[in-house]
Amino acid sequence: MNISIDLTLSPLQDDYEKHVIDFIKVLRDSEFTVLENPLSTQIYGDYNSLMPFLTQAIKNSFENQDICVLTMKVVKTDRSDYEPNF
Repeated sequence: MNISIDLTLSPLQDDYEKHVIDFIKVLRDSEFTVLENPLSTQIYGDYNSLMPFLTQAIKNSFENQDICVLTMKVVKTDRSDYEPNF
């Protein structure tokens, strides 16, 4: 089953930018399709492969921060080819 995940990482500390960049670099280096915009990052792939990868990536990111919020939305379909028609 293919899924789409929208992620927003929000470290609650002064050096937040470094942590966001490091997290996105880990996602980019994966086997999955990754799209970015100014507000969030989307990652697309097979549920059984993507979720264990993401669980580890989030854990590693959290271990390098004091306080952090991660907002995640999961959609049960691959929306990587979505283009607005308006």
